[in-house]
Amino acid sequence: MSAEDNDNDTVSICANCGREGNDVNNVCNKCKMVKYCNAACKKKHRHKHKQDCEEHIRLAAKRAAELHDEKLFKEPPIINEDCPICFVRLPSLDSGWKYMPCCGKVICNGCAYAPIYDNQGNEVDSEKCPFCRTPWPESNEEGVKRGEKRIEVGDAQAMLSLGRCYHEGTNGFRQDYNKAFELWHRAAELGLTRAYCSVGYSYEHGEGVERNKKKANYYFELGAMEGDVNARYNLGNIEEKAGNMNRALKHFMIAVRAGDNKSLDTIKELYSDGYATKEDYMKALQSYQVYLGEIKSAQRDKAAATREDCRYY
Repeated sequence: MSAEDNDNDTVSICANCGREGNDVNNVCNKCKMVKYCNAACKKKHRHKHKQDCEEHIRLAAKRAAELHDEKLFKEPPIINEDCPICFVRLPSLDSGWKYMPCCGKVICNGCAYAPIYDNQGNEVDSEKCPFCRTPWPESNEEGVKRGEKRIEVGDAQAMLSLGRCYHEGTNGFRQDYNKAFELWHRAAELGLTRAYCSVGYSYEHGEGVERNKKKANYYFELGAMEGDVNARYNLGNIEEKAGNMNRALKHFMIAVRAGDNKSLDTIKELYSDGYATKEDYMKALQSYQVYLGEIKSAQRDKAAATREDCRYY
């Protein structure tokens, strides 16, 4: 027997008069938990049902909040894949990788700025994309034009990057919060995890859109549950400011495991102020060291120590 057959065989009972039948389907508009023969029975039973109705609503809201927290504080997936060149896990923060508007790839800074060698081990022209070998753009403007072409083919990361140009007023763009929000929102609709935090930031500060803390929190939660450390850090700050230290600590601990050094510093402060234990802080330090080990490479260390910031896009 199918689930549909079981549903069809279920007989409802009127909470007022006790009549049974499949036609007893007038549901309480508030709690949705009891049924009546008709509107007359519903009205007659309203006074008796009021207390139970409120309790049903309270329990349903409590359970919904519990389920939401289970999902919110569940260990999220790793947002970044491995670098497509060196195959080492990409850093979680923007400062550790570079978006290539020529081919749409995200590669680590170690590969972005490392010398390029031919099959005989001779260093060759390194002024090219390490992945697709397209020459570096000669200016920021040329880099942006490449990014705009990527947007035309639906590249969400290009939308996020160009949105930052508008938001900060860089690379020859005038500052335009409206345009930045539009691009970020498009990227979020395409499912780019990093874009959720940017959309939330716009709602939080009222930049390019009317300020709305509820929507800001909604997008921060979307990003956090998908593994974005900046979104997770923002949620921790929101909870800390509200005085919900246990919830704040949970957010910061998750962010640290994903490589957020700001959250590690905040946990240290919480420990100093008595809101986190020594064990909490030690776990955070250990988690951060594990993360550093996963993303470490000699090539990345060398790039971080020697390169100049030449991010075109």
